[in-house]
Amino acid sequence: MSIPKTAIIIVGASGNLAQRKLIPALNILFNKNQLGPHPLVIGTGRTSFSNEDFRNRFSVSEAFAERLFYHQHLSGLKEKLSGHGNFERVVFFLSLPPAVYAQTARQINEEGFGQETAIIIEKPFGYDSASSQLLNRQLALYFDESRIFRIDHYLAKEAVQNILVFRFANSLFYPVWNSRYVESIQINALESDSIIDRGSYFDNAGIIRDMVQNHLIQLLSLLTMEAPVTLDAFDIRNQKLCILRALSIDNCHRYQYEGYRNEKGVAADSTTETFVEMQCSINNFRWTGTPIFLRTGKALHRHGTEIGIRLKTLPPLLFNKDKDLSPNQIIFKIQPSESIILDIQSKIPGTELLLP
Repeated sequence: MSIPKTAIIIVGASGNLAQRKLIPALNILFNKNQLGPHPLVIGTGRTSFSNEDFRNRFSVSEAFAERLFYHQHLSGLKEKLSGHGNFERVVFFLSLPPAVYAQTARQINEEGFGQETAIIIEKPFGYDSASSQLLNRQLALYFDESRIFRIDHYLAKEAVQNILVFRFANSLFYPVWNSRYVESIQINALESDSIIDRGSYFDNAGIIRDMVQNHLIQLLSLLTMEAPVTLDAFDIRNQKLCILRALSIDNCHRYQYEGYRNEKGVAADSTTETFVEMQCSINNFRWTGTPIFLRTGKALHRHGTEIGIRLKTLPPLLFNKDKDLSPNQIIFKIQPSESIILDIQSKIPGTELLLP
């Protein structure tokens, strides 16, 4: 694939996300020659840095550091970029609070960036349906829809991308991927850490907005959607939408861990949930009758994200005549370790037909 000459601009680059995730990821892509010819990365923010000071914040290759620059604020950025040559594509990653997305999009537009420009924003896209729709209308004033990328970083995980391959590249599993054979689906995203220093954000969001309506619903959609016509993003999106239209929440239980109200930035009388368990249904021909359980929370007994597909038990015959045979399971481990586990029955070595 031919990649046009690209400049990547991180707005809010003096923050923690750029230091922990964005710049290290771009460094990896650069060293794999996946950023195109002569790429440029410019960080912008309120903090004053020289180029050298900015580069010293990161552990990156020397070659990548030479392509890394800093510019304070957005004013004058267009002129600074022009001083490095002509770029066929300019990508802005807004590493900012969602409340300033629209304002920043306006500033980028007023700075003179045109049709070569795209913006990337990450969840949450607003606080609720109304604010999300308002944000979309505001962004549309400055950027065409084809140049707005709303991302969910869970979709970049190898184990998540492998769900589609597992389902649609293996004839072994396709015939049983429905309510006739699947007893239940469980998706768990559990964290042992508390909210740490994110109290001011988390107390206004809660675990449902922070995890369920984006990460967990993305996992559920990939797991249950029909096969797309192609692997084009538009075709995959259409199949996800079909799942969302058929999805209903049957039960929802919200909890808050002990000591949450003492966290920095949390209101003393906060009712924000830090753990949630939902039981859902997908009311279509493939999945009607299969319960789906979503669980996620902070400050729990363990850390990890996994998906469990539990198949229905066999009739009470042969090896299951006492109805004590464990059902088959398919387990997708998303993090911290990535794997797919097939839990099936096999014979204990010996002269008799005995199962574990």
